[in-house]
Amino acid sequence: MDDKDFKALALVRLDRAKELYIESKELVKMDSYKSANNRAFYAIEKCIKALLATQQIDVETHNGAVSQFNLIFIHRDNSIFTKNDYPKIAKADRIRNASDYDDFYVVNKEETRELLDFAEDFLRRTEEYIIREKN
Repeated sequence: MDDKDFKALALVRLDRAKELYIESKELVKMDSYKSANNRAFYAIEKCIKALLATQQIDVETHNGAVSQFNLIFIHRDNSIFTKNDYPKIAKADRIRNASDYDDFYVVNKEETRELLDFAEDFLRRTEEYIIREKN
């Protein structure tokens, strides 16, 4: 892929992140908190992968994406993203994992709302970064 392809990929992933975030909000309205946790996490992950595409990086796994995000956007370029983001992303992944795979996981509605708030904020900052990079 060339630079133009990666820029297009970043925008496609950003659009998908927005869709996933909207789905998470709708699921909360239906009291489907476990599913909302899933969609919110994947919105965050799509943001991360969109950001990596701006750096011409594409990774396959969640861990690879988060690791590269941490290295590039927190440790090298921390103008929009901070060290506070990393533990929130890790927590989102733990919540999503429990929601998806732990049959006995009891959802904490407040935790879900915090996750959605973080996803919204992360999405906003991702969009700001991508728009800034596009110009």
